[in-house]
Amino acid sequence: MSENTAAAVSLGTARRGGVSRSPSVGTIFRVVFILIALTFSLFPVVWIISAAFNPSGSMVNQTFIPQNVESLDELLTNFNRLFNDPTVPFWSWMFNSLAVSGITTVLTVAMAAVSAYSFSRFRFSGRRALLVTTLLIQVFPNILAMVAIYLMLLQIGRYIPFFALNTHGGLILVYLAGGMGVNVWLMKGFFDTVPRDIDESALVDGATHWQTFRLLIVPLVTPVLAVVSILVFVGTLNEFLLARIILTDREKWTLMVGLFNFVSAEFTNDWGVFAAGSLIAATPVVLLYISLQRYIVGGLTAGAVKG
Repeated sequence: MSENTAAAVSLGTARRGGVSRSPSVGTIFRVVFILIALTFSLFPVVWIISAAFNPSGSMVNQTFIPQNVESLDELLTNFNRLFNDPTVPFWSWMFNSLAVSGITTVLTVAMAAVSAYSFSRFRFSGRRALLVTTLLIQVFPNILAMVAIYLMLLQIGRYIPFFALNTHGGLILVYLAGGMGVNVWLMKGFFDTVPRDIDESALVDGATHWQTFRLLIVPLVTPVLAVVSILVFVGTLNEFLLARIILTDREKWTLMVGLFNFVSAEFTNDWGVFAAGSLIAATPVVLLYISLQRYIVGGLTAGAVKG
């Protein structure tokens, strides 16, 4: 008995830890793929940070770690030129971008939430056709509608100057129209997961549809509101083509249009200042994501667990 027991113990020990298993081909492939993906994802970020603190301002002479830098002022050369150049209204561009992106985000989330709630809870004539139409419009890229958008704002500006060409109001109007379709569909799918019993119980207790939506439904769909907020804010902040066409005055430019001016010259391009401005432009996006992260991760995880 003792010999059999000792043999069994030694065999179990060998199975558990005595024999080392080599990684499979699939595991190696996944690790290599992840490393390649991380390299492609992190390289632009590292390059922008390096270029922002490189005083050469050139892609040809740029090194990963700035060379021959003797003082902090020299290390911050690109930032000093960005902030102190009287011909570069950087802070005006930054304010314009944040204002346009913030207003567009708030209005888009509010309008899309009300529309999605209506499509999810009410049944009316033409509902399905309207839903399909709003989605089909998003299939066509914005560049196909550039001429139509320009002419439309030109006509609207004659009666409502606030939404005319070369105004932030006109740019916000275009952003609102372009972002409603996808966001309404995204929110509607989330609203459909909320039990209708909540609405029916609230209506039985005497609440109106607006009170039910504002006090009961909105707190339950906070995760999708946070997701849409980030998508709209980032998309609007990074948008270039529409802003470049609609805004013509230098002081009214958004940050993306203003930064493009540094790398669009015929003979000289200042990539260092461009990188410094891009690094600052990424700060609001990072802060917004950090502030809404608990709603996105926690809320979506809870929704997935509930099934």
